[in-house]
Amino acid sequence: MKTMLKDVLLAAFALALCAAPAAAEDVKAGDLVISQAWSRATPGGAKVAGGYLTIENKGTTADRLVSVSADIAGKTEVHEMAMDNGVMKMRPLDKGLVIDAGKTVKLAPGGNHLMLQELKGPFKQGDKVPVTLEFEKAGKVAVSLDVQGVGAQAPGDGGHMMKKMPDHSRMKM
Repeated sequence: MKTMLKDVLLAAFALALCAAPAAAEDVKAGDLVISQAWSRATPGGAKVAGGYLTIENKGTTADRLVSVSADIAGKTEVHEMAMDNGVMKMRPLDKGLVIDAGKTVKLAPGGNHLMLQELKGPFKQGDKVPVTLEFEKAGKVAVSLDVQGVGAQAPGDGGHMMKKMPDHSRMKM
């Protein structure tokens, strides 16, 4: 009985490893390391999506993210979100985003982010969306955004607020 229980637990563990979403690869470009690149699945008909990632500058001089492009979007921009008189406002960063030497900049929901507009198709959970970042010094860098669930708040988050709750979708009432 113990052997069978051990086999079942090992099989469940192996299945969980296979089912886990693949994490985006770190991308190195000059002194920069780009990691945790992700986006959210888009609901039907959505024409905009956000892109999020972390940029670490391991060098001794600042660099600047000056633009972003993606074939799936008609228009892409680097955006900031900031409070203005108690109102959250979003606007493009026309002069780009500085990544100071020795610092890390995180693009995340509710803050600086990539804005992909005029989408040519939906983002589906599990997809990888290729984008090209352009830096003043590091040049053009290709990365893939790992698409998480619609409500995801971070990479590896499937977008389910109650992940630990059992799935009752097949129960008969």
